[in-house]
Amino acid sequence: MADLKFTKATDQKHEIRLDSYLISASWISGMAFVGLKAKFEVRTAFVGNGAKIKVKGKTEKGKKLGKVKGKMQNNIFTGEFEIPEKVGLDDQIYFEVDLSANGLSGESARIPVYPQPKLKSIKWSAEEARRGDLLTLSAELENVKDGTEVKLIIYEFDRDGGHDIITELITTVKESKIEEKWEFEYHEDTDELPTSEEVERYGGDYNPPEYFFTVKIGEFELGKKDQDSGILAFKDWLEIKMLDNNGQPVCNVKYKLTLPDGQERQGTIGAEGFAREDNITPGKCLIEFEDTDSRQSST
Repeated sequence: MADLKFTKATDQKHEIRLDSYLISASWISGMAFVGLKAKFEVRTAFVGNGAKIKVKGKTEKGKKLGKVKGKMQNNIFTGEFEIPEKVGLDDQIYFEVDLSANGLSGESARIPVYPQPKLKSIKWSAEEARRGDLLTLSAELENVKDGTEVKLIIYEFDRDGGHDIITELITTVKESKIEEKWEFEYHEDTDELPTSEEVERYGGDYNPPEYFFTVKIGEFELGKKDQDSGILAFKDWLEIKMLDNNGQPVCNVKYKLTLPDGQERQGTIGAEGFAREDNITPGKCLIEFEDTDSRQSST
């Protein structure tokens, strides 16, 4: 864009003509998929609201994707082309922009066309995870070229469908497969998880933290609707230490542990006044000791 220079007197009115510019003509994504729509955006300067625009979609090998007509709004115009089956997978698509009333024209960059990617398999390396566990996320794909960059999105599962994104991992396809490591860590406060007893008051069920993951290729996300990766359960642990009034370990005391999901376990405090329960559902637990009126809550 040329520099604007003003050399006239400032105590008079002057008419200044601003030249129109085509700033960019770009695809929203860096790839397109057969049978789906490819979105585009055109940005301009000084064309004015309502300026008429024509956009023609084409392929490098001469096939036509159609035409889109409209009007510029705030120097922006967006649209989309559906990629038909006739477009070959070795072809590329682009579009031409025509703002003839403003004397502007241009074309977009080329982007490759791919068949719709499909999942052959997707899975966690385990069904349960504990703090610090190193898990492997793997998937086998169809219609995806080796070297394609993909994103693995890990969600916390919500029974009502409002899944929250936990993290995203970037990897590439090799021999139609992807594999990535992830160290599991629960960052929330398990004490805030409602127990089975608490949610029953409102007609609900205990819902421990659970996870699934998807594969995202461009705008295409695979495995989300049915949680195809399977559900990963979070298993926690609990340590119990019992001391007398003098700070000395109390041993050989039997206890009953009520887990957040309502299950019960029984155990005995060991010789060092210590006990540990592994593979428990996370959340608030209730501990009751034998031959004592004391009752404690622990997490």
